[in-house]
This record gives sequence, structure tokens and C-alpha cells, in this order.
Amino acid sequence: MRSSNPVFSRRGLSRDGGAATGFAGQQQAGNPYAAGPAANNPYATNPYAQQTAAPGQPHPQGAPPAAPAQTGRMTIDDVVARTGITLGTVIVTAAAAWILNVSLGVAIAAALIAMVLAFVQIFKRKASPALILGYAAFEGVFLGAISNYLNSYVGNGVAMQAVLGTMAVFAAVLFMYKQRIIRVTRRFYKFVMAAAIGFILLMGVNLLFAVFAGGDGLGFRSGGLGILFGVLGVVLGAAFLALDFKQVEDGIAYGAPREESWLAAFGLTLTLVWIYLEFLRLLSILNSD
Repeated sequence: MRSSNPVFSRRGLSRDGGAATGFAGQQQAGNPYAAGPAANNPYATNPYAQQTAAPGQPHPQGAPPAAPAQTGRMTIDDVVARTGITLGTVIVTAAAAWILNVSLGVAIAAALIAMVLAFVQIFKRKASPALILGYAAFEGVFLGAISNYLNSYVGNGVAMQAVLGTMAVFAAVLFMYKQRIIRVTRRFYKFVMAAAIGFILLMGVNLLFAVFAGGDGLGFRSGGLGILFGVLGVVLGAAFLALDFKQVEDGIAYGAPREESWLAAFGLTLTLVWIYLEFLRLLSILNSD
């Protein structure tokens, strides 16, 4: 299944109905959750996993077990450590931007640079810690400046509320994913992707109307509609987290190279930034009203 996060979908962590490039540059084909004996045996096409079931027989749990420990393979400790470093960079630069009272002009420039660095990393074939940390640093400047502005002129405490909301969503999704309350299936993936495409298109149309017609465009970012779309944005971010958790889990089970942990950290950071910004928008609307 292919992740909604382009960071994962360009790597061997993707598993959809078509062919995908494996971690070793070999072709992997087939969806392990699709119908058919061969498709239900993920080890038949994964160059890093070892076969634990008879050919043509699905794994009893419907997902691959963890691969035996191998040197140079991604582990959950690697993902946690790289995610901590990446998010730590975001937090440090955001705090610096807040303390230094960075202007909105500088914040917008930092956001544009962060976006460029993110796209460069997304389209690279290998993880670049320098690019990822560079993105985190500039994204942190943007988040710190915009949070300081909203906290000062929209509502005192909105930034901390957005942080707590993001942490709560992360913890809740992680718990529900580990307990299998949330099950990432092909249907789940298709639904989330369709909802995300529709959401982004509507926000893009709203932005165009706001630029050329003035005001708030179609009103998707103010009043009752704004609150509704703010909640939808947070829910979509939570769904992205579930998809990202699944891709990390599969990458570890399939024996992804250790450098892929940087991509996992990058992808999770992108999703958490999305959720935080949606919380900021939602709280700003509520405080304005």
C-alpha cells in the first residue's frame, strides 16, 4: 500500500497494486493484502525478508512479522532517534524565532525555503540528513514566528493549545494503531487519499478566490465552515499519521536500510507540522469568533 506521504511513497516502503522499487533497487510487485495466494505472501517479492510460510500461504496475521535482526537495517530506535533530532531542530528554531520576534516577512521567506528543501528531499532517491535538518530549521522559524503573531494578536495561549492538541492527536493515533483499533487497509488508504485530494483542492480554490476577489474567498477559513474544515484538517492529519505508522512498521519488518529512518523521521515531521498548523487555524477562528 502506498503511503499518502510522498516521502514514503517514493521509497520501497510503498506497497500498492502495481510495481514498486524495492530498497535494493529490485522490483517489488503486488499488494500483500490483495486477493490471491501470491499477493498474500509478502515474502515472495521482498528482497530483505525471509520466507516463514509455505509458498502461496498467507501469514496468519495478514502482515509480515518482524525480520530477523540484521546489521545496517532500520529499527524502531533509529526512527525514534532521527524523529527526535528532526523535531528537536524544529522546536529549537521555533523557540528562537519566537524569542527574537521574527517578522512575518522573514517567516514567509523561511516557509518558502523549507518547502523547496522538502520537495528536493522528496524527489531525491536517498535520504539527505542535511536537507531534512535544513527543512526542519526553516520550518521551525516559520512556525515560531506565525505562532508568536497569532498568540499576540489573535488569542493568548493559542500556540500552547495547538501544541497540546498535536501531542494529543499523536498519542491517540499511536495508541489506537498499536491496539489495532485503526486498521490501515487498502480501503482506508483510498478513502484518506480521496478526502485529502478533495480537501487540498477546496483550499486551493478558496485561496484563489481570496487572492483575486478579496476577503476570505469562499469562506472555508472563517465562521462555521472554517471550523468544520479546521476539524477535517486535523482528522486528515490523524489519518496521515496512521498511514505513516504503517509504513514505518512495514519498513522495519521488511528490513529497510538504516538510512530510511531519516525519511521516516522526515515524513512524520511533515505530518505533525500539518496537524499543528490545522490546530492553529482552528483555534484562531474560534478565538476570532
